[in-house]
Amino acid sequence: MRLSHVVAVLEDFYDPAWAEPWDAVGLVCGDPDQEVGRVMFAVDPVAAVVEEALDWEADLLVTHHPLLLRPVHGVAATTPKGRLIHRLITRGVALYTAHTNADVADPGVSDALARAVGLTGPLRPVTPSDLDPCRGIGRIGALDEALPLREFAARAAAGLPRTAWGLRVAGDPDRMVRTVAVCGGAGDSLLDRVRSAGVDVYLTADLRHHPASEFGEHGGPALIDAAHWATEWPWLPEAQRRLTAALDVKTRVSERVTDAWTLSCTSEGVEKIP
Repeated sequence: MRLSHVVAVLEDFYDPAWAEPWDAVGLVCGDPDQEVGRVMFAVDPVAAVVEEALDWEADLLVTHHPLLLRPVHGVAATTPKGRLIHRLITRGVALYTAHTNADVADPGVSDALARAVGLTGPLRPVTPSDLDPCRGIGRIGALDEALPLREFAARAAAGLPRTAWGLRVAGDPDRMVRTVAVCGGAGDSLLDRVRSAGVDVYLTADLRHHPASEFGEHGGPALIDAAHWATEWPWLPEAQRRLTAALDVKTRVSERVTDAWTLSCTSEGVEKIP
């Protein structure tokens, strides 16, 4: 089928109008009239992912993170991003991005994260959309039964892809956890909202030292800080399922770890991930 038809289905799931004003989503390269039979999903449009897509003979690569977030004045192959664009176009592979529009979608990135760490009940956004209370940033839900923080953290670690970052936990390990807030990607902008929501623990990525420390001093919920890539990866299989339910195309989810951090170093030694 034509690329334009696949894009229309993706944009029905993840409307570009839902993206933040600063974001860059949609079709990055590709001819809307070209035929698409194979679609690959990945978090990051980096060289290793592009090579994986080419080796698999994908016609379309769908990524969560944008390749060209800031304005550019050229895509010469003398730059890393320019080389990727040239590789894709030369091999006839289209690139499409669903970023903050996928973050706020219902279901979206944080819904997939919530399920990955064991939330099974109804979910609600931390910050609902003014136009649709089911859409918004982050999700709040509940576990089937209360668990000590240490056990919930272990469950979350088992449900997320393994990275050098692992999980960092702030809070009493024996604190009982039942209500949980999650946000795929960088989520410290939601700390005040999460405190007001009265949850027991907040799981997200990219938490900074000072906001996290002050949050704990004010008696907020426990915090779990995971790798940015790992909190967004669970969305890929969900997007894959939605697309294959709507269209007759072959699909693949990249399991390549593209988190920026690749070594875990302690006094006991150095481990490379993956």
